[in-house]
Amino acid sequence: MAETLSGMKRTHMCAEVNENDVNTEVVVMGWVQKRRDLGKLIFIDLRDRSGILQIVFNTEKNSELLRKAVQLRSEFVVAVRGMLVNRSNVNPDMPTGQWEVLADELRILSKAQTPPILIEEEVDANEAMRLKYRYLDLRRHKMQKNLILRHKVAKTARDYFDENGFLEIETPVLIKSTPEGARDYLVPSRVHPGKFFALPQSPQILKQILMVSGFDRYFQIAKCFRDEDLRADRQPEFTQIDLEMSFVDVDDVISINEGFIRRVFHDVLGVDVSTPFPRLTYKEAMERYGSDKPDTRFGLELVDVSDIVKNSGFKVFSDAIARGGSVRAINAKGCGAEFSRKEIDSLGEYVKTYKAKGMAWVAVEENGLRSSITKFMSDDEIQGILKRTEAEAGDLICFIADKNEIVYDALGHLRLEVARRLNIIDDDKLNFLWVTEFPMFEYNEEENRWDAKHHPFTSPMDEDICLLDSDPEKVRAKAYDIVLNGVELGGGSIRIHDQDMQGKIFKLLGFTEEEANSRFGFLLEAFRYGTPPHGGLAYGMDRLVMLMAKTTSIRDVIAFPKVQNSSCLMTGAPDVVDEKQLKELKITTVDQIGTQERINEE
Repeated sequence: MAETLSGMKRTHMCAEVNENDVNTEVVVMGWVQKRRDLGKLIFIDLRDRSGILQIVFNTEKNSELLRKAVQLRSEFVVAVRGMLVNRSNVNPDMPTGQWEVLADELRILSKAQTPPILIEEEVDANEAMRLKYRYLDLRRHKMQKNLILRHKVAKTARDYFDENGFLEIETPVLIKSTPEGARDYLVPSRVHPGKFFALPQSPQILKQILMVSGFDRYFQIAKCFRDEDLRADRQPEFTQIDLEMSFVDVDDVISINEGFIRRVFHDVLGVDVSTPFPRLTYKEAMERYGSDKPDTRFGLELVDVSDIVKNSGFKVFSDAIARGGSVRAINAKGCGAEFSRKEIDSLGEYVKTYKAKGMAWVAVEENGLRSSITKFMSDDEIQGILKRTEAEAGDLICFIADKNEIVYDALGHLRLEVARRLNIIDDDKLNFLWVTEFPMFEYNEEENRWDAKHHPFTSPMDEDICLLDSDPEKVRAKAYDIVLNGVELGGGSIRIHDQDMQGKIFKLLGFTEEEANSRFGFLLEAFRYGTPPHGGLAYGMDRLVMLMAKTTSIRDVIAFPKVQNSSCLMTGAPDVVDEKQLKELKITTVDQIGTQERINEE
């Protein structure tokens, strides 16, 4: 029978004892990390979320204590009363390595079977096992440290935005389905058969309505849901630090958010972040880094050589330019000497992942050039390329020739891959920046229409409004993303607050007046009654915490994450439900239809 805590109260967390507690009685509780039996002495490492403390059972003094201590195994839950004393053998690798508890009383509160995964920092279990037994995985100090960090980020966010006049206002989780770029998760209504709520992809429309309602400054730590294909930094349910402000322009939103980043890194990590952050326009980010979320911790910037090779005898180059594309390169410093031909060829295969047809290259050597393309090029073209790429002996110049979007994507990823292979990325750097002036629209070739680059409520740049009718491709948006080390932390925009402008944008995006009213009617109705200029931003809180914890997956900073097929290995969700529940919701599944058809055939 498990014992109880009756009459025993915890006085200290394991790792919170200190020299002031020496020679006083303490009561600590937690899990047995390991046990060492030396005959007359039994040692255990006792673990709680604060850390580990050594407990000593001197079995000569107390036979009852001996009987109990011998039973202890890993992950037993126990309570111990005893005297905190200085250790004779100090363990410098342990925060509490100076002290130990000489146990006078032991209560075994819960016994444990041998766990299927070890509760150790460097666990060797694969991720599927860790997620199936998540409650065991979360006992590891590393995982608990991540979730404590997440808590501190959330607390700092609340403190900072409260101090700056923001009100935390909850928005509903059951909402109307509106198109926001990904599939909605739908919730059937029992009282309205055949109709569905949607889970919010973001609080976007509702926070705009809060601005119409006069709340001026709103924030929320909001749950969001998107039914999309997953990767390391995506989950079907995720968390945003969401905010919106009235009577502001781009600089106001950027300023308040630079203050938040400075505060959260200082308060949570003790790191001082310098502001203001650099700003790159979308055009400059793409041309220099091939990405709208560039990693600027290293060089390897893109170089446009289109003007040099537009008439080249190397048709891969000249044909790409003739079709409206470009030829761009990166100078992989030192790789011409360091990379073998096999490694260079592997880079050519790598860029095919990003729709490039291949990669041309020139290795610069002490005695000349090594390449299969220079024989098709003039000396002026070769010298022009070497000068523009600032090539030196030992360098490897890598070229992509294609449509601009393919060139940017392939070279943008290639510079990251080369940097990883050269090990030139400084993990201790924190390179924040803003990317601004995104395109307002992107063309959807499959559906032969324009899509909103961000969302249909983003305001165009004032000076580009005149291009909406004549040249929408050139219209820039008052949109901005905050980027850290090549990861988009958050994004936002100044919103449209004028009814006529919103109607014009809907029309350009292919919405009829009826469709716009059907999907966004409640927002458009609200706009009729006086709407302040407003704008905001939403952070991916999971990504922010992931980067602050220096891990590579948001699953490491979410208590109970899903895997890549959107399922939970621990609970078995999603799962079938009772047929009675389906009947109440007036829902028939595909399997039920098939069963009925077979019955009818028989």
